[in-house]
Amino acid sequence: MSVYTQIERDELEAFLCEYDIGALVDYKGIANGIENTNYFVITSGCEYVLTIFEQHTHEELPYFLDLMAFLAEHNVPSAHPVADRAGQYLRTLKHKPAALVAKLEGQDLEKPNVTQCAALGEALGKLHAVGHEFSSHRDNDRGPHWWRITAERLWPKLNTEETTLLESELAHQAKHAHDELPRGVIHADLFRDNALFVGEQLTGIIDFYYACNDVLLYDMAVAVNDWCSEADGSINLSNFEAMFGSYLQQRPIIDAERLAWPTLLRAAALRFWLSRLQDKHFPKEGEITHIKDPDVFMRILQNRTQTSPAIP
Repeated sequence: MSVYTQIERDELEAFLCEYDIGALVDYKGIANGIENTNYFVITSGCEYVLTIFEQHTHEELPYFLDLMAFLAEHNVPSAHPVADRAGQYLRTLKHKPAALVAKLEGQDLEKPNVTQCAALGEALGKLHAVGHEFSSHRDNDRGPHWWRITAERLWPKLNTEETTLLESELAHQAKHAHDELPRGVIHADLFRDNALFVGEQLTGIIDFYYACNDVLLYDMAVAVNDWCSEADGSINLSNFEAMFGSYLQQRPIIDAERLAWPTLLRAAALRFWLSRLQDKHFPKEGEITHIKDPDVFMRILQNRTQTSPAIP
């Protein structure tokens, strides 16, 4: 969500002419995040978020946009993509795929409390519960195969401590295929900056562009590692128990998921440690860039290899 593609006002006006959303009033780039170019767009009709996709192809994107529409229409708090006059969510801007999404009210959270964690857990549980009705399928392109490829690229850049931890964790994860666990649609990137709140009310989950079909409880591990971690990588048990308690009311889990939980927490930490290391050592050029600290997830992974909270 750094700004890699700059657009001029006349280019944006021409793009918006294909929508029934009023005239352009103002727009500005969004610096938060790392993958796509995003702009806030204000028209005489409403406010929107314009995303120009830097990584995904036109062929990949209908999965994400159709999923967002599906979830919004099934009472999962999320942003609905805007269709143009031809009924299409996906268009082209600056020779790249682009989409317009209704802007939700609210702000992301720096330090979520128990009530906000409970709201997030409820929404994620609902997403997993209704997701089986979504007919499209997409494999997780940031799974074990990607871990290994990314690790190979990073080895020359890592210090001894990083190398030892990464080798050990890849070996551990290779022993666990999780074939017995329930799978379905997951968000796969549900960090605090991908959920908006007004006070303690969750107004929406955003940024579904890593969404895919994978182990459902892995999605919860991704969320827990961000929403419930302290600065030293340890778990805030109050937030954790609130989030999981609400989640379980929407989707009960099986015994195999409880057994796999510690390894899923480690897998989620590994995935984001690797992506942040990659962004640090192989940064992309952009007008506005925001590279997140990989040491945060190194500490989380180190903590999870020592101890993991039991599912309540």
